[in-house]
Amino acid sequence: MYQRAGKIAYKADLKNSISLDQHLAHPHTFYKSIHIAGTNGKGSTSHMVASVLQEAGYKVGLYTSPHLKDFRERIRINGEMCSEQFVVDFVDQNKSFFKEHQLSFFEMTVGMAFQYFKEQKVDVAVIETGLGGRLDSTNIITPVVTAITNIDKDHTAILGNTYLKIAAEKAGIIKKSIPVVIGERRNHLKKLFKEKATSLNSPVYFIDHRTAHQPTDLKGSYQASNVRVAEKVMELLRKEDFTISSAALKSGLLNVVRNTNLRGRYEVVSESPKTILDTAHNVAGIRILMHQIKAEKCKELHIVLGMVSDKDATSVIKLLPKTAFYYISKPDIPRGMEIEVLGNHLNSFQLNFESFDSINQAFKTAQKRASKADVILATGSTFVVAEII
Repeated sequence: MYQRAGKIAYKADLKNSISLDQHLAHPHTFYKSIHIAGTNGKGSTSHMVASVLQEAGYKVGLYTSPHLKDFRERIRINGEMCSEQFVVDFVDQNKSFFKEHQLSFFEMTVGMAFQYFKEQKVDVAVIETGLGGRLDSTNIITPVVTAITNIDKDHTAILGNTYLKIAAEKAGIIKKSIPVVIGERRNHLKKLFKEKATSLNSPVYFIDHRTAHQPTDLKGSYQASNVRVAEKVMELLRKEDFTISSAALKSGLLNVVRNTNLRGRYEVVSESPKTILDTAHNVAGIRILMHQIKAEKCKELHIVLGMVSDKDATSVIKLLPKTAFYYISKPDIPRGMEIEVLGNHLNSFQLNFESFDSINQAFKTAQKRASKADVILATGSTFVVAEII
């Protein structure tokens, strides 16, 4: 699976997804859906949208990736993971098909989610893309609204090494005559989205980042853009005959964590010392995170850091503060960046660090050394957060 193995697990076509969908008798056609893509923020936005719809009284399916501890986190209804028995039964009933068609883990879980939502009779499902958009396994649905949060460089070996190439892949989720919300700010990328939407006769809505927005329980100033995207999605859903009151919008955005069990987005897990977990893992995410961490008043900053080997480590690490002390390790997955490699990158920027055999050991050492006036931040990869929680 891509989550653990990387590019070798990626399949650049929809053949298997379409075949599985036919095998399952098109389960995604039994409920309305919302499709959300983007380099960063698509997970938070998906959870916001799901939370608001729950507060509005709908039975809401939510498909996201990657997971932190249990892969069933990817498939939720009103915040609750799908049952273990459903997973066992689904695999047992379809294992010969999986074997014959050599489906990837992601392809299987997408089909599993769509089938679960059908069987549980959800009113609506919020579907987050896994990687890219055009060839993502989720891109067999016809949603009522589509959203693309932003564009930045990530997974460049697969999606392309320019912003325009990556944007073109994300734009692949735009469907004929289906409204699309765009959170991206840069004019040349907005132009690409506008042209794609126009070619498909799809109404396109660009977010005004100067406007006020509703507050959310998700920490971090970077959530402002995601809130605005979610708000616009709600506005469009109302036009699709969804009943979403102002109270449901407000309550949904203020209770995202409670309603959906989202974790790892500037998550403060303890105070004295303040300890923050954040899944930022690419240049854009780390840049925003470092801007946010500067606002924290602390005596010393302790950063627990791990990365995966397919990330642009040099560009990420040059954004990190020289005044912090780093506790580094390799995330416990095949594509985790080796400690020696990460250490060499830190050395090249004269950053002070110590190496550890595991992320947990690194984190526990940071906890022991930090004073109550300090801040501990664990980041660099989803898998760093996963090993700590």
